[in-house]
Amino acid sequence: MKENAPEKNITVNRKARYEYSIMRTWEAGIVLVGTEVKALRQGKANLVDSYAKVLDGEVWLVNLHISEYTQGNINNHDPKRERKLLLNKSEIRKLIGNTKEKGLTLVPLRLYFKKGKVKVEIALAKGKKVYDKRKDIAKRDFQRDQERKIKY
Repeated sequence: MKENAPEKNITVNRKARYEYSIMRTWEAGIVLVGTEVKALRQGKANLVDSYAKVLDGEVWLVNLHISEYTQGNINNHDPKRERKLLLNKSEIRKLIGNTKEKGLTLVPLRLYFKKGKVKVEIALAKGKKVYDKRKDIAKRDFQRDQERKIKY
């Protein structure tokens, strides 16, 4: 087995960085059934509109869409089911404290394979206002223009 095997992205939630300002991130394992893993190996996942919530001392990922495995049989998985995230107790306690603050939410940023296991990167995030989004777009455009000027 390779020591430092590279992480292979399955899907990235690009909308999350646009809609939210990221405060802190965590890496979590995720409880999956066999056909879900096979579908993920084919890259059939969608993180848009998904979020994480804390219930009874456990963290659950909601609205993660993993398409059904094409070669699956009658025992195929439900594409929109809630999936449990695997975190340490101390991390869950921090998340409980942080999510009780007004305006903070848990958003998945990306889904990836690490050493053969599926991991999800979740972030504690605060929703951006419209003017914040405009400011980010203006900043990105300015940087792009500066890079073009330096290039020529």
